[in-house]
Amino acid sequence: MDFDYVEALVIKCKNNDELSKEKLASEFRPLILNISKRTFIDGYDFYDIQNECYHSLFKCVSVYNLEKHRFVAYATNAIKNNVNDLIRKIKSKSFINGYETLSFCDDFEKELPSEDISLEDLLCEKCDYEDLKLALKNLTKDEMELVDFVFFKNNTLQKYASQKSMCYSTAILKKKLTLKKIFNFISPLLLK
Repeated sequence: MDFDYVEALVIKCKNNDELSKEKLASEFRPLILNISKRTFIDGYDFYDIQNECYHSLFKCVSVYNLEKHRFVAYATNAIKNNVNDLIRKIKSKSFINGYETLSFCDDFEKELPSEDISLEDLLCEKCDYEDLKLALKNLTKDEMELVDFVFFKNNTLQKYASQKSMCYSTAILKKKLTLKKIFNFISPLLLK
């Protein structure tokens, strides 16, 4: 990058020369593309970051004092600093507005999950338990053995079939019939 050429472009840009603004943008294009490719900001895509960089560049043109600095260094630092500030803003916003945020409102306590079990839930569970106990009493000894082995002792159906010296597909059929028998016994009780 030719620093004197860029300095001359900035002087013309300050006088509202549109062609000079385009040439200045093309001079900084490699830097801006490099920054845009290496930067991830939540909610921004590549082109959004690129536009932020160009916005910073032209803000530098309007604020730049021709007597104090070299424009290339000034603009490069400003672009990098503005992108870093944007990252910091978005990062702090995610804690304020992100998905992890709770909204505090009048019925806030009602929205929190309760550790206590309500009396109604407790009674429903007890009724379900009683219904299940009645259904299990209506099973044959073999069916009860299957339910106990698979559901209460957490063994696999394949292990059950192996232990009983039966085909796995037969064990699957037996399990389906047993569960259907339990369901048929419980379903009329649930409709009461």
